[in-house]
Amino acid sequence: MTAAAADIAGIWKAVVETPNGPMESTLDLKVAGTKLTGTVTSAQMPATQISDGKVDGDNLSFVVKRDGPNGQFVINYKGTVSGDDMKLKIEIPQFDRSFDMVAKRAK
Repeated sequence: MTAAAADIAGIWKAVVETPNGPMESTLDLKVAGTKLTGTVTSAQMPATQISDGKVDGDNLSFVVKRDGPNGQFVINYKGTVSGDDMKLKIEIPQFDRSFDMVAKRAK
């Protein structure tokens, strides 16, 4: 049995610390049942549709596919929501990198 989906629909402001300094992003998330859709936007990345989005209780996961100078790469997001706070682990398998991201509900 799947747990009820957390209330994560809406706009979230997120920050991830990278070797090049903090990177801010905006997550615009929509939920239908256990399916998660929406976009991720940052200064380095125009609005990009998320795919394979899932919500299971307080847990969420989704994928963003980006085009880079060396072709397409995938960014995997996986984390939890608690009220107006979200914690995510971002993994970029092609670059063998992972980062922690924190987000706050904006509206």
